[in-house]
Amino acid sequence: MNMTMKIPGYTHGTDAVAHSPVTLADFELMKKSVLFGDEDVKHLRLSHDVVKDHVEEILDVWYGFVGSNPHLLASFTDKSDGKPLGEYLGSVRKRFGQWILDTARAEYDQKWLDYQHEIGLRHHRTKKNRTDGVAATDIVPFRYLVALVFPITFTLKPFLAKKGHSAEDVQKMYAAWVKSCILQVTLWSHPYVKDGDF
Repeated sequence: MNMTMKIPGYTHGTDAVAHSPVTLADFELMKKSVLFGDEDVKHLRLSHDVVKDHVEEILDVWYGFVGSNPHLLASFTDKSDGKPLGEYLGSVRKRFGQWILDTARAEYDQKWLDYQHEIGLRHHRTKKNRTDGVAATDIVPFRYLVALVFPITFTLKPFLAKKGHSAEDVQKMYAAWVKSCILQVTLWSHPYVKDGDF
């Protein structure tokens, strides 16, 4: 059995995911806009063998950061009493771990593009909470999507050096991650943008 099938709500490549309104041709232009090319794909894939052994440690750092900032943790709290929803945080953590691996695989096909749109919908009130059947806050505020690119990528950088790659390769892996995260957050932003303005 595929391990990803055991991740609650991970529906990448399934019929449960709608077709992205962003085309692959649109995405190619987005890649050009952030100077993302074949070298970045190469270095993301190089990072896969590094991050795959440290997923839980990376998540500990990221969850520690979110948990220590009440304004970020608020997206995972019960909207009636403001208390963190442990099961919800646990389910999201499993998908977040898979997101690390998916990002490092750098497989930019239609299924990947469709799933990025799904992730955006799940941050937005359109579909937030439905995947896990929780009564958490209704939306991840847009202002935090973009802002989180820096802490997520900056705290990842030390992990990229854990397998003895050259400083140059570590820097290239890091740059590729930054660019990929900018691209993904841009795709996730689609549901937040007024129709016709994306």
